[in-house]
Amino acid sequence: MLNFSLISDFVPFMLKATIVTLELSVVSIVLGLVAGLFIALMKISNVKPLEWMADFYIWIIRGTPMLVQLFLVYFGLPQIGIELSPFVSSVIALGMNAAAYIAEIYRGGIMSIPKGQIEAAQSLGMRYTGIMKLIVLPQAFRVSIPALGNQAVMMLKDSSLASLVTVSELMMVSQRYASTNYAFIEFYIAAALLYLVLTTIFTFILNKIELRLSVSEQ
Repeated sequence: MLNFSLISDFVPFMLKATIVTLELSVVSIVLGLVAGLFIALMKISNVKPLEWMADFYIWIIRGTPMLVQLFLVYFGLPQIGIELSPFVSSVIALGMNAAAYIAEIYRGGIMSIPKGQIEAAQSLGMRYTGIMKLIVLPQAFRVSIPALGNQAVMMLKDSSLASLVTVSELMMVSQRYASTNYAFIEFYIAAALLYLVLTTIFTFILNKIELRLSVSEQ
């Protein structure tokens, strides 16, 4: 028999864990956005070694499970003398994993900008950095917003993997209380609802950003 009243005593702890999940997701998203931009610029550069490095990175990250990458950061780095906290390890693994996908999103956005705009800017004497900063990247970012939003939501859900390296986020706390009270359905449903709330908020904010950018473009 299901007994959801058991959850009431643990709601404050689950909400606290939800905040940890949110912090983990936001920091990882920021890292992924920044790293993904650098990787995208490397990939579209005319410098072959940089392009090869970007291609290799994307190939490795997209071709291996994120859980393996997380374990390599958390359990592997201490073998070479690099000790990181569970939270920092999770941020690095999540952010650098997302960077590979975000780089491809950025690249698609950059390649969608008409070459005529770049040629016109060059004819006016603008340098490459100025063209990218003032003309290409703002438009590419606007075009990439829907795909970046989907990636952000995926990262939020993937943050549950951090529970496997002892980060006290929503999934780990829910699992702990579920095991203690033998109420797996109740606590996992509660966790699912909290994740649903977070993803709904993320989607709402991203839709607002996309709408504002589309209006400003008009």
